[in-house]
Amino acid sequence: MTTDTSLLVDDEDVEGSRPPVTRGLWFLGLVAVALALFMKTFLVQAFFIPSGSMEQTLHGCPGCSGDRVLVNKVVYKFRPIHRGEIVVFNGKNTNFVNEGSVEPPRNVAERVLRGVQGLIGFGAPGEKDFIKRVIGVPGDVVACCDTTLKDDEGNVVNRITINGQVIDEPYVYLSDETTPQAVFEPVTVPEGRLFVMGDHRDGSSDSRYNGTIPESAVVGRAFAVFYPFERRKVLRVPDVFDPTKRRASEESLPPAGDPVLGVVLVPLVGVRRRVRSDGLVTT
Repeated sequence: MTTDTSLLVDDEDVEGSRPPVTRGLWFLGLVAVALALFMKTFLVQAFFIPSGSMEQTLHGCPGCSGDRVLVNKVVYKFRPIHRGEIVVFNGKNTNFVNEGSVEPPRNVAERVLRGVQGLIGFGAPGEKDFIKRVIGVPGDVVACCDTTLKDDEGNVVNRITINGQVIDEPYVYLSDETTPQAVFEPVTVPEGRLFVMGDHRDGSSDSRYNGTIPESAVVGRAFAVFYPFERRKVLRVPDVFDPTKRRASEESLPPAGDPVLGVVLVPLVGVRRRVRSDGLVTT
């Protein structure tokens, strides 16, 4: 009497009865890419803009470069852009010209690789991407400079004015501290536009020379440096623009917006405040 061994074979061992592991990995990979694309398109995008115009808020140490920033792309759908915030904008159809040059990809493989790198902010910098600090919003009158303040050595410390109020900017960096900021005549910011400046005041080509930018060109608010890891930090609005820091006797500030603490909170940022006030903290 013979036994049919085919009846003793475990169904799980039959070829094709279980899905290959690679099929699951491919699916997870596709989901990850889809999520990354969704995040980049609608919520948060990583940017690499090697310009030194935001020294030393970005980079911030001798010889340092290559800071990558995270940009909240949804916050301005809920509220206006506020003074003091750092924004990334597209310079296309403006007078802003990128001083660097990026070699275009030579083949399809390089194009795909750059696309993947761009998802996480490690690709080549965009030719039309700029990062600056918002100084004036529609209706503001921006000028330089107030010269009433002197340092310990008696040198005049130039300070910009907004609507006639002197602004003390602790983030301003000058390569040559003996040379004051460039003087410019009062500029009234038109409706729908912004006056932006780099924190590196003697190393930034900004609205002083290139004019204002359209609000529609703003990609979003830069809220954190995430790489290099040893320089990671939150990019907060300075106290001079922060309504929680003002003295009771002074006029109210434009709301500074809530700092973004994580990707989960991104869609909620700025929902609470939608109205901009006109006052500034004076020094």
